[in-house]
Amino acid sequence: MRAYIGTHQAVSTNDFVELALGTPVELWLGVEGETEEERAARLDAARDIVADNPNLPDDVSRIAAEAIEAYAPELFNVIPLARATARRTRSRRGVAA
Repeated sequence: MRAYIGTHQAVSTNDFVELALGTPVELWLGVEGETEEERAARLDAARDIVADNPNLPDDVSRIAAEAIEAYAPELFNVIPLARATARRTRSRRGVAA
């Protein structure tokens, strides 16, 4: 079975992610063995993309959450931690501060 997004064929998970983001995954994650110069250029390009599309981080977070919910919902099964309550201190006169 072949999967197409628009006119692009997606043959791997990375293809789906790249098509969803509109950029290669390596732009955001880097590649093993990249030089400092390559890293600086990659991060500069990423900053330009985010500047042109300020909603991109929110869109990526939404896409990631939807993928997790669809394919690994057990990752959302978390136990909420109890919140620390603020203690009220009493002054020498016994009045709450």
